[in-house]
Amino acid sequence: MNETRLLLIEDDVQMAELLMRFLKEHAMVVAHVTRPSQAMTMLAVETFDLIVLDLSLPEMDGLMLCRKIREVSDVHIIISSARSDLEDKLTGLENGADDYLPKPYDPRELLARIKTVLRRQGKMADEEVSHSRFRVDEASTQIYFDDKVLTLTLAEYEILKLLIKKANRTISRADIANSIDSHRFDSGVESINILIGRIRKKIDADNYDAFIQTVRGIGYRFVEN
Repeated sequence: MNETRLLLIEDDVQMAELLMRFLKEHAMVVAHVTRPSQAMTMLAVETFDLIVLDLSLPEMDGLMLCRKIREVSDVHIIISSARSDLEDKLTGLENGADDYLPKPYDPRELLARIKTVLRRQGKMADEEVSHSRFRVDEASTQIYFDDKVLTLTLAEYEILKLLIKKANRTISRADIANSIDSHRFDSGVESINILIGRIRKKIDADNYDAFIQTVRGIGYRFVEN
């Protein structure tokens, strides 16, 4: 499968960095610009599968930029905005946007929207990692246990996905902490024990460490019974 190339047009640098780390974890190549003029220059020389476009930008309103992009390209566009005006949403869709995602949002929701848009065009296949009782569905960013969806925070999802993918291998707390892209929600080595405890309870409260074993002094290991 060819890599997915995204252009992120977002003037909130901190948010952009968070999204870029998260999307790169999901095998996406992300270019980031903060200004409409930079975006138009990038589009003239590079090809992208999808654009994530903020509306509140310097130089030009995002709705006007959406219209200018559509005049020169049929690239998919997802508008991401803190503006809740219904008129903005309708205008964005009328100007050629494929979807409209209001801020604030969980990065997993953006990922799901991206994959939905690309899947409509046959550009992305569903990705799953399965064990006998667990199934990681990266297309929907959900994890199933005995065919039931686990209700996980973003940090919990990322940690459990990592452990499942590296089943039967010991992962250090530092490596787990470094795998978490959702730094503004849960972060730091000191929080890993708490997050692991929450995940264990959500999997099987009566059999606390049946699937995630503690390796004393190192970290954790996922095993499936």
